[in-house]
Amino acid sequence: MNVFIVYAHPEPKSLNGSLKDFAVSVLTNAGHQVQVSDLYAMKWKAVADGDDFPERNTNERLDYGSASGKAFTDGTQLPDVSTEQEKLLWADVVIFQFPLWWFSMPAILKGWIDRVYAYGFAYGVGGSEGKQWDRYGEGTLKGRRAMLVVTLGGREPQYSIRGVNGSIDDLLFPINHGVLYYPGMTVLPPLVVYQARRIQEEEYKKLCQVYEQRLLTLNTIESIPYRPQNGGDYDDQQELKPGLEGNATGLAIHQAKV
Repeated sequence: MNVFIVYAHPEPKSLNGSLKDFAVSVLTNAGHQVQVSDLYAMKWKAVADGDDFPERNTNERLDYGSASGKAFTDGTQLPDVSTEQEKLLWADVVIFQFPLWWFSMPAILKGWIDRVYAYGFAYGVGGSEGKQWDRYGEGTLKGRRAMLVVTLGGREPQYSIRGVNGSIDDLLFPINHGVLYYPGMTVLPPLVVYQARRIQEEEYKKLCQVYEQRLLTLNTIESIPYRPQNGGDYDDQQELKPGLEGNATGLAIHQAKV
């Protein structure tokens, strides 16, 4: 199995750094092939701007999406972007590992998404008069599994349904559903590490046991049952048809009952 880890943390000696190294060790020892994009170590260019398209006419207004699509189609993308796309296509499983900063991913990882997810590669795929795009369960990355490994500083109750920070499932929905599922990847439940700055040695050992089990069962873990856009649950405006939500509310209505 080919596993691609997209890793975003500035400190190699952090808990995140240890977990990343642990994952590489476990997967490699199990016979899997692993590639890691350590975005801070790579000094990844996080800003999506006109410099990504050196061949464009700078006298024209920049439409980043259109420019990214043209570069993707013409084969004129910058090497750093095309290399990351190749890693995604190579992978059977993609792990995104990062600390939750201000309720989202670090800017460097968001910049990776902005630049690597080019038009024609991760979005703007397929389509029939705007009614049936290949997205949300379909798309270029269909057939791959993806999982978030997220560390955060707060206590678990703070991220419950009634928690002051909001449900962790809702907070991660834009990433799980919008970044992973949108281009077609099957999404596994995230591994969430609470109170990351307070973890002691014994707690770390237990965490590693849990993570190891996850890593060794990446191809069999039950996925989040998101509804495919083109599976019949949504109308021509991509709105969930009445009555399908059952007792679910909020963002949970986009998960099918299993």
